[in-house]
Amino acid sequence: MNTLYETQQAFLDYLMAQSDDFEQYIVGTKRFNKAKRLGIYADAYASRLIESLQDNYPALHTLMGDCQFNRMANQYLEKYPSQHFSVRYFGHKLDQFLQQDMQYNINPVFAEMAAFEWALRAAFDAEDQTPITIAALQDIPIEQWGAMQFTLHKSVHRLNLEWNIATLWLAIENQEDAIPAEKNAYPIAWRIWREQELKIFYKSLAVDEAWALDAIIDRYNFADICTGLCEWVDEIHAPQRAVTLIQTWINDGLIVDVSV
Repeated sequence: MNTLYETQQAFLDYLMAQSDDFEQYIVGTKRFNKAKRLGIYADAYASRLIESLQDNYPALHTLMGDCQFNRMANQYLEKYPSQHFSVRYFGHKLDQFLQQDMQYNINPVFAEMAAFEWALRAAFDAEDQTPITIAALQDIPIEQWGAMQFTLHKSVHRLNLEWNIATLWLAIENQEDAIPAEKNAYPIAWRIWREQELKIFYKSLAVDEAWALDAIIDRYNFADICTGLCEWVDEIHAPQRAVTLIQTWINDGLIVDVSV
């Protein structure tokens, strides 16, 4: 006799890979043979995952329309079967899939919208953390500032978008009339984050702020950030620009720790 775990694993193998091994656990009837009964579960499993993609990517769903989205979702499910016990995390490679698949990468708006919506959802679900205040900087002796490193809130995400994705998303979110997709003159940097009141924000960034935020993600210290900012401001004003950016990030709740 198989254990409950072995039975569950066999059922999972059937759902994931259409294995025939699970048929031994099923009793057929005149009306529904084994294959038909199992097919009901398989279809329901796929439908639930496709519904979860619709929930995670409502704006992409609107852009693509029902038929194209459902066809794409089935193709994505075949290439990237769910690997997590929660459907919340199904779809984490959708932007990558849309970039690589020749049926969909002819419209790059799809992949960018997927990346934007996933970042919004990830920001909302991120672990709660307490941001630091300006006082945390004041507690560090000025001679140690060069070695300062900052830790960002786990809700913070960075994207570079070539299309007017944020405008498209907002129009869809507010159920406004459809607007055309437009390509920017150059890629625009964005940051996405969540504030303490569980509100999600997104903001376009100047080139130097985008670079500095990426530098913090890459664990650059304050001195390194000042040096890098010299590409946009002179050496004398680089530290002040760095301090201004850091103050902005602290005020927005983006920084949760500073260390030397």
